[in-house]
Amino acid sequence: MNIHEHQAKEILKKYGIIVPNGVAIFSVEEIDENFKKLNTSRIVLKAQIHAGGRGKAGGIKIVNNIQELKEQAKDLFGKKLVTHQTGAEGRKVQRLYIEETCNIEKEFYLSCLIDRSSSQIAFISSSEGGVDIEKVAKDHPQKNHYS
Repeated sequence: MNIHEHQAKEILKKYGIIVPNGVAIFSVEEIDENFKKLNTSRIVLKAQIHAGGRGKAGGIKIVNNIQELKEQAKDLFGKKLVTHQTGAEGRKVQRLYIEETCNIEKEFYLSCLIDRSSSQIAFISSSEGGVDIEKVAKDHPQKNHYS
């Protein structure tokens, strides 16, 4: 199943897990209305594609006001993001997620996937966060846990 970050966060909210306040948008014209729902002027703008590595591909931006938000959103809508998971063909950005910023004290990584060789659900977790999870797995395999 492929779901976007904003969809996953809505599911987490339903079960009482605290996540930053955010809104999915599908056009630049939706920014003014949805910006009012956020309690800050400093916003994280995130391209929503089914692939990891969005930040390194230029798909995640921190902006300081609504004007910057609109400018960056215009640049991202319709852009093809190429990441290590998309291959050279990339994925076209058709929706964005605007989210309040937060101070991160500690980052963790948790992944749930189907191990096709055993037909079982597998979990991968790490105390090192997820931005460079492949590098952590290669350089410090003891920091990733598999079950």
